[in-house]
Amino acid sequence: MSASPPNPPLPPDTLISPSASLTYWSSHPPTITSMLGGYPSISRTDLRGSYNFLSKLRRSHPPPQSHPSSPSPIPLSASTTTTATGTSSSHSNRTALPLLPHALDCGAGIGRVTAGFLSKIATTTDLVEPVAAFSETARAAKMQGAGTVGHVYVCTLQDWDPPAAVAGGKYDLIWHQWCLGHLTDAQVETHFRKCRGALKEEGGWMVVKENVVREGGDVFDEVDSSVTRAAGKWRGLFERGGWRVVREEVQGGFPVGLFPVVMWGLVRGEGR
Repeated sequence: MSASPPNPPLPPDTLISPSASLTYWSSHPPTITSMLGGYPSISRTDLRGSYNFLSKLRRSHPPPQSHPSSPSPIPLSASTTTTATGTSSSHSNRTALPLLPHALDCGAGIGRVTAGFLSKIATTTDLVEPVAAFSETARAAKMQGAGTVGHVYVCTLQDWDPPAAVAGGKYDLIWHQWCLGHLTDAQVETHFRKCRGALKEEGGWMVVKENVVREGGDVFDEVDSSVTRAAGKWRGLFERGGWRVVREEVQGGFPVGLFPVVMWGLVRGEGR
């Protein structure tokens, strides 16, 4: 009697355990070193890369309607002259972009991205963060820009729902960074569809900034119960979630040996 053929391997995302992920992160102190996996030195490079990427995204794909009542504009320079603090150099030759009224920081952690980047480009940033200790640190974080922290949702991304009381959507920008690996593929698609309704009807952007595998398929990490996805998998998730990629860029300046980090700028797809 012949042996039965082995069962095919399970898709990596089916191995994700939300409780294991929360246990892992809850065991870490609310510090930048913890948030960046022991590489605190990359924070400045990361924030600068995000700032520059969003500047280019906003200029290349502006929403149909601007925000004439927005507070003081943020000075943005040519692509190679934005400083690490987000201010433009003395030879800036571009018109300043206005502050966005509302942004959303998904998987906000201790507020590193909100304090160091989003506070410079948005008047108010709401946060989604499941670890209570991290969310409290984020509330108290010193903002490097004029923006402030708005509502803090202490919940997982799969449990988050957009604010129902805001007709026409609330957010001009929805930012995801190093958080979607804790969701299954199906949960990512559902979350992306929720984000469509949370974005303002007149337009805006969703940005996803995540690690990607260099080659091959998705990789499960049992340490923090997360998945690192292939770039092609991400593009499929965007499309099925109702989004269209309009800009894609690899984050530069990180140490050799880390996963590549890709930034995708997205707008709503048609007919979904």
